[in-house]
Amino acid sequence: MESLLIKPGAVDFSVIPDVPADTFVAPLVRPGHLGEDWLEPQQRRYTSEEHAIWDDLFAQQMDVLPGRAASSFMAGLDRLDLGRGGVPDFGSLSEELQAITGWSVVPVPMLIPDHVFFFHLANRRFPAGNFIRSREEFHYISEPDVFHDVFGHVPMLTDPVYADYMQEYGRAGWKALAYNRLKALSALYWYTVEFGLIREADGIKAYGAGILSGPLEAVFSVEAQSPNRVHLEVDRVMRTDYVISDMQPTYFVIDSFEELFRKTVERNFDDLYRALTPGFTYSNQAVLGGDKVYHLGTQEYANRGGKGSGARPV
Repeated sequence: MESLLIKPGAVDFSVIPDVPADTFVAPLVRPGHLGEDWLEPQQRRYTSEEHAIWDDLFAQQMDVLPGRAASSFMAGLDRLDLGRGGVPDFGSLSEELQAITGWSVVPVPMLIPDHVFFFHLANRRFPAGNFIRSREEFHYISEPDVFHDVFGHVPMLTDPVYADYMQEYGRAGWKALAYNRLKALSALYWYTVEFGLIREADGIKAYGAGILSGPLEAVFSVEAQSPNRVHLEVDRVMRTDYVISDMQPTYFVIDSFEELFRKTVERNFDDLYRALTPGFTYSNQAVLGGDKVYHLGTQEYANRGGKGSGARPV
């Protein structure tokens, strides 16, 4: 299918995109030993304790994900054998992934700038944190580590349609930069790649890495009464605010990855970006008259103050 996000031949995706002067990007400082692509020269060597942390995180998630995670994720987890013991080797993982969907996993030291992230996704490279959380951060880490990135994201890249969606998302970054609409495109990533849900024959399941890499949200997102579960429409999602440091008041649901790919690739983003305001239109708790609602949440958890208040995620 021909991408309508960027006309073929209009952009050289093999070159890191420029950031227009009026486009805000996070003020990240590139470590001096890295090039403009922010890639580490090699994956770091992990200690025995760090490998043990991976194994314990893996075991924790496998206690909660069966029956709650999307079938594509569970199939990818098995296919890549991420539970073989210890932090996976990126080289071996990339060889397996290349043979399946043409993707690879590359090490980065930290969060990287949006335009560099787009560049890697557009070239079917997934940047993964080169570090793993400590025992003290076992249940929550503020910056994505190797467990979040590899366990949470990489199994989904074995699904051919989802893998193509991720590449198209990266390509969409060029146009978001040109229109200064990074916030809107970030919302699409947040509500799909990080916190997306999908309808399957036996119920709604999670495919977003932010859900799949943590035990509480894996249950909360698909079973709790508090959050809304609303069918995904691209325009609506890109106008919706989101919360970074707590569980989501609203999750967006797709019927299939084919639907997600089609709705994204066939949307004329020039028209959409021209229509969008710089800020968000809808709060993260809003339910609109035109929404297809699978579950109207009570918002009890959010209204009690969420994680900071000690409220139970119900």
